[in-house]
Parts: sequence; C-alpha cells; structure tokens
Amino acid sequence: QVRLVESGGGLVQAGGSLRLSCAASGSIERQTMGWYRQAPGKQRDLVADITSGGMTTYAESVKGRFSISRDNAKNMVYLQMNSLKPEDTAVYVCNLARLWWGQGTQVTVSS
Repeated sequence: QVRLVESGGGLVQAGGSLRLSCAASGSIERQTMGWYRQAPGKQRDLVADITSGGMTTYAESVKGRFSISRDNAKNMVYLQMNSLKPEDTAVYVCNLARLWWGQGTQVTVSS
C-alpha cells in the first residue's frame, strides 16, 4: 500500500503563489503522478499530471500558471501555482498511478 502526504496549502491573496508538495511512501519512478482538486459541491478534476518520462498534462484553466514537477530520488511531486485566482480554491489531492490518493491539502485564494 502506498501512502501519499500533501503539504503546502494555505490561504493566499489573488495573484499570489503557493507550492504544493506530495511525499510518497514508495518509489514513484515508474508511475504517472497527478494533482487533482475538488471544490465544495463539485467533482474532483485533474489539475496536472506528469508521466514517468516527464510528459505533462494541464487543465486548460491552469495552463501557463501552474507547473508540475517530480523528484524521483526523493519520491516527491510538486505543484507550483502562480497567479492564483479565487476560482482555484479547492482541496488539492495527490495521485499515484491513477490508483492511490492522498488526503489532500486546502488551498484558499481570497479576492
């Protein structure tokens, strides 16, 4: 069983930045890693993911503002979020191989 632990969420003003981190309990080297988010009353949606080869995918709403990266040696995945908007407010959840989920970290963007 894999454990994923997110950190880095918080309260930020619109236009600000946050960097989320996800620590995995096992090797992520061969896995696709992703960040999803879920706002109250809404479904969980993909924000960004990154394959084992480093190919990235982003939701249209975050392109140009967010950047996903990984450090296989540390079993870590990161989400750099810039130019944050109030509509980015959600619980951000880390995912491994589209199977394992973390508990999530709250991101709140004030206007």
